Amino acid sequence: MSSIVRGALITRPEPGASETAERVASLGWRPTLSPMLTITLRVIEPLPGVQAVLITSANAIRALGELDRTTRLFTVGDATAARATQFGFTDVTSAGRDAAALSALVIERLTVEGGPLLLASGEGQGMELLLTLRAVGFRVVRRVAYEAQPAKHLPQPAIDALTRGEIGCALFFSAQTARAFAAALPVAPARLSGIDAVVLSQPVADAICHLPWRSLRVASHPNQESLVALIA
Repeated sequence: MSSIVRGALITRPEPGASETAERVASLGWRPTLSPMLTITLRVIEPLPGVQAVLITSANAIRALGELDRTTRLFTVGDATAARATQFGFTDVTSAGRDAAALSALVIERLTVEGGPLLLASGEGQGMELLLTLRAVGFRVVRRVAYEAQPAKHLPQPAIDALTRGEIGCALFFSAQTARAFAAALPVAPARLSGIDAVVLSQPVADAICHLPWRSLRVASHPNQESLVALIA
């Protein structure tokens, strides 16, 4: 990928978009924010007797405002763990990768007899983790921490940058944001032929592989550092 300073389109919503923008700017890219989801939080009430809370996305952290900050938290990745710590939680363990790693970590560290687990996830998410842990005997209570609605339009600065050919790479962190981008794309698909799409995982790539990107690159691990390494 070219090291020439160009624009980087960031499609993830807040929280996270600004952090990613700072990261890509430090590598010499000019970030353009184009959040493709609108996040609506729900408040999760404390669950009596819970032995740990499982978090699959940093978006869920803000929904835990009512929880005791000493509650044991297990997160899917390091960035989510860092955000939980910033939010005041003091006992946070990261699986460092994905939902499969998180389920393996929970099975290794916790016991079925220790009490129920609270799974905080986005609407329609976390089901694979839920079923995996229930299959080995854990009682898992799932609560929806947030809803994510796809944006119907790209922000005007993003449209302008795409139209002028100022974007050199586009970053996608979820299949949902990727699908929303494809649906809302107002410029001719040919404009994408000069852009490298950089995605977090293969399911994200599958959501936009039909578009005529210059290249479509998948991070080696489903985390921000692996994704950003592709444009370093």
